[in-house]
Amino acid sequence: MLYLLFNPNVSKSYNYKKGNPRLFMNTTQKTDSEWLFEITPKNKFFSLNLKEVWQYRDLLMLFVKRDVVTVYKQTVLGPLWYLIQPLFTSVTFTIIFNSVAGINTGSVPPFLFNLAGITVWNYFTACLNDTSDTFKRNSAIFGKVYFPRIIMPLSVVISNLIKLGIQVFIFVVFYIFYYFKGASVNINGYILFFPLLIVMMGILGLGLGMIISSLVTKYRDFSNLIGFGVQLLMYLSAVMYPMALIKEKLPTYGWLVQYNPLAYVIETARFMLLNVGHISILGLVYTFLVTVAVFLIGVLIFNKTEKSFIDTV
Repeated sequence: MLYLLFNPNVSKSYNYKKGNPRLFMNTTQKTDSEWLFEITPKNKFFSLNLKEVWQYRDLLMLFVKRDVVTVYKQTVLGPLWYLIQPLFTSVTFTIIFNSVAGINTGSVPPFLFNLAGITVWNYFTACLNDTSDTFKRNSAIFGKVYFPRIIMPLSVVISNLIKLGIQVFIFVVFYIFYYFKGASVNINGYILFFPLLIVMMGILGLGLGMIISSLVTKYRDFSNLIGFGVQLLMYLSAVMYPMALIKEKLPTYGWLVQYNPLAYVIETARFMLLNVGHISILGLVYTFLVTVAVFLIGVLIFNKTEKSFIDTV
């Protein structure tokens, strides 16, 4: 255990007997010494270290800036990729699922219907993908200097909010376009709770990402399954179709969507943004409980892994 002491009234006399330096205080002066930092091994199995994270908030913001700037720094289009990806995906879904497969979106234009779901879905996948290799990608930094390791996945969740803001802006642009074009689209009063949905998606992606990043340190093949798993999960999350449709067309397999917490978030987001579909209170409560459980499990596994991951990465 190491104690660090700062006090201007402490005398500068040392004793190096037996290689053990000791610091003596001048007893002739009044001192009111306090320990500034206490460096000890982490013994707690579960700890969010919120106080320590707050002390390192400047470092957190630097990592957020790094995540935003460096990803597209040497690209031709730069941040425009934030716009291109959801637009091309929405166009593809509109052609395949609405024009070819004939999925009906009611009075809402299919493109706008798909763009609303993809905008929310992209935030979750960005949080999950970018945090799923936290230990592997940052092993060089972790092995050289100490800081709360949870800062890394937290910076990913925060930086992805900036990307989400850009994609929400492009959604608003197309929303206004279709509105003046005469499309039946309306925002209801529940839109005020839309940030809570985003927070829930971010926490769920953070929890799953911490679990996967911990497993990747020992089982490298988990990283190869992320891309496939995310694509499969998208089809089970009602991103490109209403939840009521899957229950009507495929009642035998409808439970796969019904027990998927992400589906309720997507469905609720579309109801808030486009006033289509419905809000399931029980579904949102179920999603909240799953989110909290996944996040707590993720923190437990993450705290355990950070103590020994350097030996396996």
